[in-house]
Amino acid sequence: MERVKAQLHWYALGFLFCLTAVIWYAVFAEDRRGLLTVSFLDVGQGDAIFIDSPTGVQVLLDGGPDRSVLRALSRVMPFYDRSVDALVVSNPDKDHIAGFIDILARFRVGAVIEPGTVSETDTYKTLAAAVAEEGAARVLARRSQSLDLGGGAELLILFPDRDVAELERNTGSIVAKLTYGQTSFLLMGDAPSAIERYLVMLDGKRLNADVLKVGHHGSHTSTSEELLAAASPLFAVISSGEDNRYGHPHKEVLDRLVAAGVQIFRTDTGGTVSVVSGGESIRLRK
Repeated sequence: MERVKAQLHWYALGFLFCLTAVIWYAVFAEDRRGLLTVSFLDVGQGDAIFIDSPTGVQVLLDGGPDRSVLRALSRVMPFYDRSVDALVVSNPDKDHIAGFIDILARFRVGAVIEPGTVSETDTYKTLAAAVAEEGAARVLARRSQSLDLGGGAELLILFPDRDVAELERNTGSIVAKLTYGQTSFLLMGDAPSAIERYLVMLDGKRLNADVLKVGHHGSHTSTSEELLAAASPLFAVISSGEDNRYGHPHKEVLDRLVAAGVQIFRTDTGGTVSVVSGGESIRLRK
């Protein structure tokens, strides 16, 4: 009798586990339906942006400076999900790519999109080897390329518009605009003010966006007044580490954002920032 009770106990636990998995799957599926979620992950002094499209296409733009991206992702992805459709390397500096090595070790990855800037660091060489072992397609980013995320969501490359192999890595950074319906996100990577002004010259008010991912972690070298005037964002997200040695975000940038009437969110003080769009408006997810 005790053995039968023990078996029933384990059967019950197994049933509850399966039921819990089904419920959580339904919760995530329902939560995703018709919604675009963009999570600016708290990975310390680095960048990592997780994009979950209305149809479930997933893109990770930058991987942060270390394996902390795994912990941050676990809070915005279902536990059973072990694939990412595309990784985007905005630039090959360690604070943008090191976490990708751990991602590739644990997730199936369909494609890796890169700007074409050159790096000879051990971190980049390790990443390149991991991409080759995964067998993921490698795509060189160029202006006007569009990644269809499904459901009307689109990730459009604004820069580079040329071969950037000889450019300084930040100067050659990928800049992209994510659009869903009437809502949009301008993702600046580490692009300096010279590139910002160049894009303003090319695109003008087409840079307009609800959310601005502030360039270079809030460094004074980015987020020019010209960019803010063209983009006219409602919200700005700054990804930086608490008490980092660079002093990011710099006071000049915060002052420019405040003067432009932009509401500021920071990963160093508030953790991961998740923004949800239904195509007509955006809201912050707590």
